[in-house]
Amino acid sequence: MSTAISPLAPKSYPELPAIEGVTFATAAAGIKYKGRTDVLLVGLAKGTQAAGVFTRSKCPSAPVDWCREVLKSGKARGLVVNSGNANAFTGKAGKETVKQTAAIAAEALGCKPREIVLASTGVIGEPLDAAKFDGPLQKAAKKLKSTPWIEPAQAIMTTDTYPKVATVTADLGGVTVTINGIAKGAGMIAPDMATMLSFIFTDAPIEHQVLQSLLSKGTATSFNAITVDSDTSTSDTLILFATGAAEARGAPRIESASDKRLAGFRKALDEVLTNLAHQVVKDGEGARHFVSITVKGAKSAASAKKIAKSVADSPLLKTAIAGEDANWGRIVAAVGKAGEPADRDRLSISFGGIRVAHKGARDPSYNEAKVSALMKKQAIDIGIDIGLGKGEFTVWTCDLTKEYVEINGDYRS
Repeated sequence: MSTAISPLAPKSYPELPAIEGVTFATAAAGIKYKGRTDVLLVGLAKGTQAAGVFTRSKCPSAPVDWCREVLKSGKARGLVVNSGNANAFTGKAGKETVKQTAAIAAEALGCKPREIVLASTGVIGEPLDAAKFDGPLQKAAKKLKSTPWIEPAQAIMTTDTYPKVATVTADLGGVTVTINGIAKGAGMIAPDMATMLSFIFTDAPIEHQVLQSLLSKGTATSFNAITVDSDTSTSDTLILFATGAAEARGAPRIESASDKRLAGFRKALDEVLTNLAHQVVKDGEGARHFVSITVKGAKSAASAKKIAKSVADSPLLKTAIAGEDANWGRIVAAVGKAGEPADRDRLSISFGGIRVAHKGARDPSYNEAKVSALMKKQAIDIGIDIGLGKGEFTVWTCDLTKEYVEINGDYRS
């Protein structure tokens, strides 16, 4: 884990309130890191509903396979997360580790193994010994508590430089419900259905099929709209848990995704997802600039996303941003290679609202000094108008610095 905190880190962290039906504790199992917590145990009340989205990698981790299977029930009583070892590409031994870990956690929490959800993050291809959890999980189960949420966020960090937390409240049928979220991620970030690891908790009484709908749609414009280095992890996991405790306070039980009473909750959930996704990008390994890339005028939203992603993943553009150089020619190249409909002579590009290129050439009013000053800001907005339709999409990314190479060159050292 890096010792220097990202310059894009938040200046302060919100104090997340307790959520009835959710307790947690952390432990140090020495999986990879020494002298810090690396295991998180979460206890969930009976009846807790759960839904998840996961990596589309064809080489998923053993915990991802486990979660996909156990979450078919739509219920969960516990969550175990470890950092330092992804338990990915570990063969039959990895599958056995997952089963044993679930059994240890289930015994500690007094539930069934298939009511335990698991997630791991860290090195790929290294065996993970389930015995590492035997002891730490039992100790954690004896000290479960409902705050402070900064502790579980810290326990799941790998190369992250700061813990990522978010909280909002929403109105559900006239009753205030809470949504808390934590996330980890800094490198190997090009999510495809989720982020590296993120867990969202609420006391709202919402059935799991509705949670699944909300999560899948909300992820599309949050976690699936970020990239740090264009690499999708084997372990991407995003899970939403709803304890339903607010029902005792009069909140209605929601059984349909089309229920109009969901409007406020949907908006609040999307806010948490976007907040956490942005924090992941701002903690991109070695990042110094947070960059939003908005493509409009594309043939469709899907086409706009592909073009924006092509630009966001361009190492040439990302290194130019690191050097605070508004090299818009690299944007032209990235648009052209995206494989989507585009017309060179209709293309317009802007930095921070300042148009630098228009109709196939440099803008006549282009001012190098103004744009250079803008590139020194921590947050940079890039606008791209394809000029062919109404499709629009925004992708968030960061610059690519020497520190990224150093962090990843030494990752297994």
